[in-house]
Amino acid sequence: MITIGLTTWTDHPALIQQEERKVELTEYAGYFPVVEVDTSFYGIPRITTVENWQKAVPEKFQFILKANQLMTLHDAADVDDYLSDEHRLAFTEFRKMVRPLVKRQQLKTILFQFPPYFNCVTENIRYLRDVRVLMGDLPIAVEFRNASWYDPAVRDETMLYLKKLKMTHVSVDEPRTVQNGVPLVATVTNPQLAIVRLHGQNAKGWAEKGPNWRKTRTLYKYSEAELQAFAQLAHKLETQADEVCFIFNNNSGKDAAGNALRLKEILGINFEGLGPLQLGLF
Repeated sequence: MITIGLTTWTDHPALIQQEERKVELTEYAGYFPVVEVDTSFYGIPRITTVENWQKAVPEKFQFILKANQLMTLHDAADVDDYLSDEHRLAFTEFRKMVRPLVKRQQLKTILFQFPPYFNCVTENIRYLRDVRVLMGDLPIAVEFRNASWYDPAVRDETMLYLKKLKMTHVSVDEPRTVQNGVPLVATVTNPQLAIVRLHGQNAKGWAEKGPNWRKTRTLYKYSEAELQAFAQLAHKLETQADEVCFIFNNNSGKDAAGNALRLKEILGINFEGLGPLQLGLF
């Protein structure tokens, strides 16, 4: 099975005839069966918020939630503070927050997108194990942003370790010509789920360090040739995992939805159990 989704649901005008307003979750759910939620990275949502999300989507709709920034060590904590009371509390609150999704089988996975300085060293290898312990049997996906995890000397061991921890390795498409870029490594570590996240190939924007870096980093529209190549990748991964999920994050120019819908068309797939499409006024 191949599924496709976008990061967040609000900022995709292609889904609402280019209207200048935020897209509602109910409208988004008429097109895609999964969405990645990034607000949980900045602050752990209330359970009531999660329950409101559930009311807006069909029964089979699923969510990918980004782990909170404390859980992915974006606060640049010292190694001795990795499991401080503050960090442990974030894990506890996050586990509570996802319970409604788990109960209704609407949690696809929790995305641990680690920062570029989270490199392949002993303390970070150990931290991955600690993450599994702290999260129990919840589904976890890991996205590395430091190329050291993919060094030929350790790459196989990295993948075997993720497999042992029952974590999904996230394959990423991003610029590889910049210092902090990583290669697209299409290795499946979880036979239930493979994830490919598409950030675009805007090398100049990816290297941007100024105040507008968030607006330029994912400013990229995938070409027809690139989407055709992703379709081939989807078929390849489909032989190794029950589900292959593509998430488009190339949205600085509002291109993610159009690219995602085109990939769906290339693959010739139809998603079951979507919400009703909203009809515009004549």
